[in-house]
Amino acid sequence: MSRTVFASMGTMISLLTPGPPPATHVLADVEREFHDRDQRFSLYRADSEISVIARGDLPIVSASRAFRSTLHRASGWEDATRGSFRTRSPDGVLDLSGLVKAEALEAAGNRLLSERVGDWLLNAGGDVLVSGRNGSIPWAVGIVDPLDKAALITSVQLEGQWRALATSGIAERGEHIWGPSGQADFLQVSVLAEDIVTADVLATAIMAGGRQALEASASRWDIDALCVTRDDQMLITPRLRAHVTAPFESGVTDRRSVPDAS
Repeated sequence: MSRTVFASMGTMISLLTPGPPPATHVLADVEREFHDRDQRFSLYRADSEISVIARGDLPIVSASRAFRSTLHRASGWEDATRGSFRTRSPDGVLDLSGLVKAEALEAAGNRLLSERVGDWLLNAGGDVLVSGRNGSIPWAVGIVDPLDKAALITSVQLEGQWRALATSGIAERGEHIWGPSGQADFLQVSVLAEDIVTADVLATAIMAGGRQALEASASRWDIDALCVTRDDQMLITPRLRAHVTAPFESGVTDRRSVPDAS
């Protein structure tokens, strides 16, 4: 097993492969997908394109093609989720961070595939995209307990069409999801999907929009979800149970009921 780790977008990015690491130029391309987007979309960088736009020094119509492409994609998701996924913070500042990391994972994965690297796992701050297998077994990813970052709720197999798992919640960044008033039903939402953008966007949308957004998302998109509620219960879609590889830890099952999410 080889592991390559680097920092970007305020988190750690890791690439695992069962055998030797990819070629140096491939690893450089993977890193560039994250660094380039961080330089363009980070509101923590005064010189980023989005910061320049936020200050009013650059109109959106004059933004780069890459910026406008991501904005168009994010706006499409905002419409599709009826505002549960948002492109602006509560104070009106344009903020595309809910999509940018997923796009970086998507692009990095495409780079690996184009270089014929078939078996790999990319992890960006707990959002995971995989290809192939971990040797003779499927890739398995843990879902952290939002109330105890040192503990896992369970682990999930990523295989077949299920290549992506994204988690949105309070474990890493505290309360940071913008949502409609009265809709904060969940402490954490994990979404399993065929692609990382769908998984990441809908994890954020369900976290923001609560049970109503969960029902709407599960009925419209081919996804599965595991949601931890504010009263420390757990909802899990029926099909997701088939991908769970580790039993719920005893400390978790003692204090959580696990009904199927409808």
